[in-house]
Amino acid sequence: RTDELAAQLAAAHGIRAVAVQADMGSATGPAHCVASARNHFAHPKTGAFTLDIIVNNAAIAANKAVADVDVGHFARLYDVNVRGPLLLVQAALPHLPLDRSGRIVNVSSVSASLGFADQSVYGGTKAALEAMTRTWARELAARCTVNAVNPGPVATDMYAGTSRDFQAQMSSWTKNAPLAAVREGVDADEFVRNAEFAGGRPAYDTEMAGVVAMLCGEDAGWSTGSVVCANGGLKFSM
Repeated sequence: RTDELAAQLAAAHGIRAVAVQADMGSATGPAHCVASARNHFAHPKTGAFTLDIIVNNAAIAANKAVADVDVGHFARLYDVNVRGPLLLVQAALPHLPLDRSGRIVNVSSVSASLGFADQSVYGGTKAALEAMTRTWARELAARCTVNAVNPGPVATDMYAGTSRDFQAQMSSWTKNAPLAAVREGVDADEFVRNAEFAGGRPAYDTEMAGVVAMLCGEDAGWSTGSVVCANGGLKFSM
């Protein structure tokens, strides 16, 4: 599917897009991503190579009550959700712009701040990512801006794999999100049918991508170290 998407992007926008397979939870996967990008996109004569935009979107989610958390569960989530972004930015450092034009966007979650049951570990990983966002905003200020977004439920494979119990737990929160109210004839039929149980609809992936794209644009050059609420009002900015 990734190769197909790369081909679609190339055809639609006249760009080069390369799919790279890497385990972001491994010690070497993040550096492999950067090395692959350099191998494909460095200037053929001078070797010049700049990474203008990094979106740390790779993550895994799994819920366990605090009494059931084990070392393997903890390590698996923190390796992908926290160490992965850290090692990716570390590997990218030599290639970031020198004029503050770079952009790093970290995809966090409302789980970092709303305290959902069974998310001691997952919520903790996203809180750690938000803390790193603020630190990198200071450390990398001469090179790039660094921001985060904090989605709630999003209509992706990850959300589709959640249990009915999880959706039931989320329903009272979702009901409070003003933009989660479904619109018959506009929203997907499956979301309209499930709205009474789930409390509303999840975000569409395009709605999240739009906020990320905004933070990557030139006009976002005066915003850094922020967590931008992009969850339909599930959580309001303070």
